[in-house]
Amino acid sequence: MEKLLRIIGAAWGAKKIGGGKCGCIGTIVVFFILYWLLGYVFEVF
Repeated sequence: MEKLLRIIGAAWGAKKIGGGKCGCIGTIVVFFILYWLLGYVFEVF
């Protein structure tokens, strides 16, 4: 369940941040950065 929430949160954030400005590669990069950061957030809580 934790991984599913990380994926959904990272996908939503990547769409909002990298939506149409960065292109496809930029959105993928933002997704991986947010997925990595959310891993730390879920470890704290």
